[in-house]
Amino acid sequence: MATDDLQLRDASAVLDKAADENFPVAPFFLPRAWRDDLMAVYGVVRLIDDIGDSDLAPGAAHARYLGVDGPGAPDDPLPLLDAVEADLGKVFGGAEPGHPLVRALAPAAERGTLTVDPFLGLLEANRQDQRVTRYETYDDLVAYCALSANPIGRLVLAITGTESPERIRRSDAVCTGLQIVEHIQDVAEDLRRGRIYLPVEDMKQFHVSESDLSRPTAGASVRALVAFETERARRLLNEGTPLVGSVHGRLKLLLAGFVAGGRAAARSIVAAGYDVLPGPPRPTKPRMLREAGAVLRGEG
Repeated sequence: MATDDLQLRDASAVLDKAADENFPVAPFFLPRAWRDDLMAVYGVVRLIDDIGDSDLAPGAAHARYLGVDGPGAPDDPLPLLDAVEADLGKVFGGAEPGHPLVRALAPAAERGTLTVDPFLGLLEANRQDQRVTRYETYDDLVAYCALSANPIGRLVLAITGTESPERIRRSDAVCTGLQIVEHIQDVAEDLRRGRIYLPVEDMKQFHVSESDLSRPTAGASVRALVAFETERARRLLNEGTPLVGSVHGRLKLLLAGFVAGGRAAARSIVAAGYDVLPGPPRPTKPRMLREAGAVLRGEG
């Protein structure tokens, strides 16, 4: 298989994960230029997260595209994250990056639509994942989300040219809420990776031990903890919801989809009786559509 075909295959495998997200990444109703930029951003964000989670597809040549050689290099996230940062420096500095997913950012970088700063936050979050596996307080978790999630909303506002201090504040609330909902959904999966994103102080308050989280189903104390954290996430999503009403047209639909995705995911956790241990509760498409309608109507 030709090199270009291999790069296309590996890039497509990353981009195809967009269908599994809790929110729409680049829906068809958006202008083509926005969709192209959003998918380019998603590709790099997903690449960074897959590296941080050691979740790259077997046999993919991401390390080679990034110029990371040597035995075992693809198995160590830190050199790969450093290489992505170097590649981003190239694309935002007007040079040719090595990775096809980073290369897709070139049009937005050349236009000045985006800056490298949000990506640096995402890289730092994934470096933090290599050394921090527990968060003592809720504030510690929110600070992590400021690196791991909030840059996404800021990138969306930059692509659509709608940044303002108030919109950024509302966007940060939505993105942190989305991230916390995802952590709640993925408690079992994260634990298998050696990570727990439920704050330690809250686990103590609800008398939940790490062994409780490794069981096939959740007991009453785990369910109470999950309910507590889910309500926190819902409050963040509600705090950020006015962002939707501050914009118009197709962007309003996109942002409503983001908020609705988080609210529908939270409702799926509630519908599962707060038992997230058998696997992540996922919202149905009808539930997503109902939530989107409620967000557009301004309903809580």
